[in-house]
Amino acid sequence: MQSRFRSDRRLTVRMTVTMFLLGLLYVAFIAALLVLLKSWLLVVVLVGAMFVAQFWFSDRIAMFAMHGRVVEREEYPELHAVVDRLCAIADMPKPTVAVSEMDMPNAFATGRNPDHAVVCVTTGLLRRLEPGELEGVLAHELSHVAHKDVAVITIASFLGVVAGLLVRFAFYSQIFGGGRRDQNTAVVFAGVMGVSAAVYAISFLLIRALSRYRELAADRAAAQLTGRPSALASALTKVTGDIARIPTKDLRTAQAFNAFYFTPATGKEPGIERFFSTHPTLQQRLDQLGRISAELGETTAPPEEADRA
Repeated sequence: MQSRFRSDRRLTVRMTVTMFLLGLLYVAFIAALLVLLKSWLLVVVLVGAMFVAQFWFSDRIAMFAMHGRVVEREEYPELHAVVDRLCAIADMPKPTVAVSEMDMPNAFATGRNPDHAVVCVTTGLLRRLEPGELEGVLAHELSHVAHKDVAVITIASFLGVVAGLLVRFAFYSQIFGGGRRDQNTAVVFAGVMGVSAAVYAISFLLIRALSRYRELAADRAAAQLTGRPSALASALTKVTGDIARIPTKDLRTAQAFNAFYFTPATGKEPGIERFFSTHPTLQQRLDQLGRISAELGETTAPPEEADRA
């Protein structure tokens, strides 16, 4: 079923190109492993098991890692009411609604398709945002589900996860078992580590580039659906500022899932590392929302002016 979230051809093209390039990389990766390990059964079992786990259980893995739990309407009636209203406006299936007992203000969406999706918000987000701001954040997350980029990011991340695990496996095998191997085995493991490291680096850059664009696309879609870009801009400013005040040690467990978050759990605006970030800068996002606000003729003051008023 086609939702009423405005389609984004540029996002679709970028997702298609990224998946095509990652597919080529995937084939090359499998071929290299077959040559190095000389066991197609081992490679197929390893890669197949990882793919199934990543694709079918990504929502459960993310929920478990972020201490999220499914909540019913009776427990969080206002949260459910906002999701219900947005799904009705967007003409899309209602995802499972979850809450994470974390002070870090954030939200994320995950799931392999709109019928098996989860939208999760933290209690820290619910405490800090006004109703209009919360609506903007939830519209942002629902657009990820409607555009299916959640599933694309999940699949795209799979190859990097496998490559990263193989790098670690080869590294620790060399450290703890080097004395028991002959020279040929050492060469094979060095080859696996080299190929895996290269695949991880390339997939890392491709996924980060797609992730930054999909966040801008979700901001656009949410602003257009709600008609209130300034509320989303206010939420972005507030959440980013509050995350910056949370101790870094409390953010570390969340940083592995930055690609899924409304705003990254980094605690600071990126400098040169913005080229490797999962999200565009706050200023880029606010500038885009400002342009959309002007296009829609929105009269609500931007968050900076509202704060000074």
